[in-house]
Amino acid sequence: MDKLKVALQYVMPKHLLSRLVGKLAAAEAGALTTNVIKWFIKQYKIDMSEAAQSEPKAYKTFNDFFTRELKAGVRPLCDDEEMIVHPVDGAVSQCGPIEEGRIFQAKGHHFTSLALLGNQEDDAKRFAGGDFATIYLAPKDYHRIHMPIKGTLSKMTYVPGELFSVNPLTAQNVPGLFARNERVVAIFETEIGPMAMVLVGATIVASIETVWAGTVTPPTGKQVFTWDYPTEGPEAITLEKGAEMGRFKLGSTVVMLFAENALEAFADGVTPEAVTRMGRPFAKIRD
Repeated sequence: MDKLKVALQYVMPKHLLSRLVGKLAAAEAGALTTNVIKWFIKQYKIDMSEAAQSEPKAYKTFNDFFTRELKAGVRPLCDDEEMIVHPVDGAVSQCGPIEEGRIFQAKGHHFTSLALLGNQEDDAKRFAGGDFATIYLAPKDYHRIHMPIKGTLSKMTYVPGELFSVNPLTAQNVPGLFARNERVVAIFETEIGPMAMVLVGATIVASIETVWAGTVTPPTGKQVFTWDYPTEGPEAITLEKGAEMGRFKLGSTVVMLFAENALEAFADGVTPEAVTRMGRPFAKIRD
């Protein structure tokens, strides 16, 4: 059955399906929308007591519900200046060193940082010998993405690609999954060097947004696009630790890259399959 589930993903019209679901998720359908939200909450056991708006009828669209804001104080931010924090709610898929430009995906599968970053060689060189972490967001999770450390945006890249599911089953069976799916790469300059936040699309992920550019995808395409940003002056985009940097409309994955010698060690409990909560300690900065 697992093999069949994976095989079907190779032949199904993933982009068409995802864009169709996106239109439905953005529709204001009144009672129908409310009933779908109620079903989703029950199906995935979502704790709505954490949401700023806990009643399903408060959301005009499914997207509004899916990217719901949390109550103030629900995700306290670790204020230790020596620690960077988890950027999302989810679960650690993998984390560890970038070895000879290769990133571990699952047993028997790797992909390169060069491919992940859209074959931007200068960008990939900046993370040689560094560290990575891949975090999977399940449907039940909070889907806003936050900054693990203060950073100034220097570059954004849109990379076209497939829209395979990014759940653990697919990660274990589709080679180079995160470097073949559609994605948005944001590179920030931080006190510990460059940091890449890679927002990976997936089946029925209807939209990837950033706070500075709005919706980056859709529309989709076949060409890599890059945008450079000033890192100094009044037009520089600097986001504080814990600030929102983007959103997924339906679940997906974030891959973080750090430069060599940026991190001393991952925090206690940061291991594959470990549950993450935005704002909790993620890794210690190297002195």
